[in-house]
Amino acid sequence: VADQEHQDETAGDADNQFAQRMASKFAGYTSDALVWAWNKAMVSKPLSGTLGVNLGKNKTSDDEVGDYTVGIRELGPYADYLVVNVSSPNTPGLRSLQQKDPLQNLLEATIKARDDFAPHAHLFVKIAPDLSKDEMKDVAAVVLETGIDGMIVCNTTNSRPESLLSQNKVESGGLSGAPLKDISTQCIRQMYKLTNGQVPIIGVGGVGSGRDAYEKLKAGASLVQIYSMMVYEGPGVVSRIRHELATLLAENGYKNVDDVVGADNEEIYWKRREERVRRRMQEATPNEKQIIEM
Repeated sequence: VADQEHQDETAGDADNQFAQRMASKFAGYTSDALVWAWNKAMVSKPLSGTLGVNLGKNKTSDDEVGDYTVGIRELGPYADYLVVNVSSPNTPGLRSLQQKDPLQNLLEATIKARDDFAPHAHLFVKIAPDLSKDEMKDVAAVVLETGIDGMIVCNTTNSRPESLLSQNKVESGGLSGAPLKDISTQCIRQMYKLTNGQVPIIGVGGVGSGRDAYEKLKAGASLVQIYSMMVYEGPGVVSRIRHELATLLAENGYKNVDDVVGADNEEIYWKRREERVRRRMQEATPNEKQIIEM
């Protein structure tokens, strides 16, 4: 969790995108960000939803493990899930933590911190969409070896697609919104395949419709997050996307979201589907087994 010193967002309506330049830092471990979050968790009325806490390193720190550990210790008790963000494009050196050895060290340390300070919370690692194929393989290997609960795929991109129309397209910073959609979906598809569908993925990037969410699920995401479109349409966009997604699922013969996850990868998809049916048969009553068999 970082205290956002400033944030400059340039909206390019022609591309339905944001280019963000953010400077994030800790103003000490008792920063305004931690105080604000603590007050929200302890003073505000009880929350009915799911609370996730995004953790990042201090911009000027040489002890990234210490930074993430402090974030987990201070905010983990109030979170339903924690995110080890190693992919912000605006914190110098942060993305180097996605390399195999640094990532292995960091995830082992943060898993231990989670177990010590917030054992109830799920732990995810958030990766960039700009990784090479070899880097993706390394990330997948570390994720599987450490047993972290899941991945968030993906953060904003440093790339600038040729299709951008906005006059602001040359600005630096992480690009989000519609131009990120296909990049993100392909990244999800690759990470799902590299982890053999064994690691839950939260799909992020350019989700503005039920079809966008549907494509993320088919690529291998188990959950979908929305960011930029919330700015353009507000919270009501969630209900619209859910309704569109439910319609698409029904039209394509799926009974629920779980049935469509990973459908783009047929080999993994059918293997997981058979495993789900087997589990249902083991847990089912005699009457339920007759219905499943039908």
